[in-house]
Amino acid sequence: MTIRRLLTALCLVVVLAGLASGSSGAATKTAATGPVVVVHFNANIDELGSRYLSGALHHAANENAEVVVIQFNTLGGAITSMQSMVGDIFASPVPVVVWVGPAGAGAASAGTFIAAAASYLAMAPATNIGAAAVVGSQGQNLGSTEAKKATQFVAALMRSIAARRHRPVGALQATILQAKAYSAEEAVRLGIANLEVSSLSALLTKLDGQTLVTGAGPKTVHTAGARIETVNMSVWQRLLGFLSDANLVYILLNLGGLGLLIELWMVGRSWVPGALGVICLLAAFAGLSVMPFSWAGLALILLGIVLLGFELHAPGHLVFGISGTVSIVLGGIFLLGYFGGPGLPGYNPTVSRWLLISISVVVGALVLLMAREVRLSRHGKRYVSPIESKALVGTIAEVNTRLAPAGEVWVNSEAWQAELERGGTAEPGEHLKVVAVKGFHLTVRPLSKEEAKKLES
Repeated sequence: MTIRRLLTALCLVVVLAGLASGSSGAATKTAATGPVVVVHFNANIDELGSRYLSGALHHAANENAEVVVIQFNTLGGAITSMQSMVGDIFASPVPVVVWVGPAGAGAASAGTFIAAAASYLAMAPATNIGAAAVVGSQGQNLGSTEAKKATQFVAALMRSIAARRHRPVGALQATILQAKAYSAEEAVRLGIANLEVSSLSALLTKLDGQTLVTGAGPKTVHTAGARIETVNMSVWQRLLGFLSDANLVYILLNLGGLGLLIELWMVGRSWVPGALGVICLLAAFAGLSVMPFSWAGLALILLGIVLLGFELHAPGHLVFGISGTVSIVLGGIFLLGYFGGPGLPGYNPTVSRWLLISISVVVGALVLLMAREVRLSRHGKRYVSPIESKALVGTIAEVNTRLAPAGEVWVNSEAWQAELERGGTAEPGEHLKVVAVKGFHLTVRPLSKEEAKKLES
C-alpha cells in the first residue's frame, strides 16, 4: 500500500513538472516573438529615402522583427533609388508590408514599384496607386526612340516585380505604358493590392497568422499583441533632408566660395569669413551627397569662384570677373535637373531660374563695383589737397598685396596703390612708412629699426 502511494505521488510530480515545462516553453515562445517595426515613409524616393529604408530593414532583421510595415505616401522619385529600395525589400529576411495610408495618401510613379514589391500590400480608403509613365527631366514628353527605350526598361522591371509577387502583370504594366492609376477599391479588385483597410491597427489584426514571403523563405507572422517599434530618421538624416534642397545647395556653394575669397583678400586679418566659407561648402557637399548632381555643374561653379578670385588679385581687367559670373550661372543650370536623362515623375531637383538670375545680377554688380574702385584708385583724383597729402606723409602703411615693387597697402583703413621708394619687395602684413603722395599713389619705404621698435611698443 505504501509503495502504491509512493508511485502515485511520483507520477503526479512528473505530470506537474511536464506541465510547468510546457508552460515555460510557451512563455519562452511568446517572449521570443519579435516587434512589429513601423516605418513612416512620407517623402520623395531618393538616395536619402533609400538609406532610411535600408537602415530600418537592417534594424528589423537584427531585432528579429515579426514584420516591417511601411506606412507609405509618395509622389515618386528617382529610378536608381527605387531600384535600390526594391532590391532591399526582396532581400529582407523580415516580411515587408506596405500600407498606403492614411486616407488621401498615394503610391505614385516610382512608389508603384515599391508598393508592388511588398510581401503584402494594403491600402486605406481614398488612396491611389499608379501613374508611372516615363517623362523627361523637366516633366516633358520624350522623343520617340528615347521614350521607347526608357519606357521598355521600366516596364520590364515592373513585369518582373509583378510576376515575383503574383500580382496582375497587365494592370501594373498599364501604369507605365498608359499612365494608369487606380483607387484602393480598384487595386483590390484587380489583385494589385491584397486588402483595403482604414487603420494601421486594423491591418495588424488582419496580418496575424498570415504566411508572407521573405528573402529567406515563407514566414508566418504573429502580430496580435506584438510590440510596435517605430523607426524614424536619425538626426543626421533629417539634417541631410534639410540640406538636400537644390536652391539651398546652390546658395551655400556660392556663399562658401565668397567666404574663402574674402579671407584671401583680407590676407589673414580675420579668420571668420574663411571659417564660415568652409562651413557653407561642407554643408553644400553634404546636401549634394544625397542628390543626383552633375559633376560638370559643380566644376563650373568652383571654376567661377576661382576666376572671381583672380579678379580680386588682378583687378580692373573685367575678363576674370565676367567669366567667373558666367561660369557660376552655367554651373547652377547644369548642377541639377535641367539636362538630366528620362525618369519617373515626382522628383525633379532643379535650381530656380529666378535664383540664377539674382545671383548673376549680384555677382555682376560686385564685379563692376570692384572694377570701378580699382580704376579710381589707379587714376586717382585730378586734384589732391596739399593738406591731405601732408597728413598722409609719415603715416604707417600695411602691405595688402605683395609689393614688387608696386602693389597695394592699407592706410587708415583705406586701400592705396603704393610703390617702394628704392625698389625691392614687401610681403603682406609688413609695415612701411609713407614718404610721398601723388594722387592715389603712395611712395613708401621700410621702417627703420627705431620706427619698428616704436611701432611694436
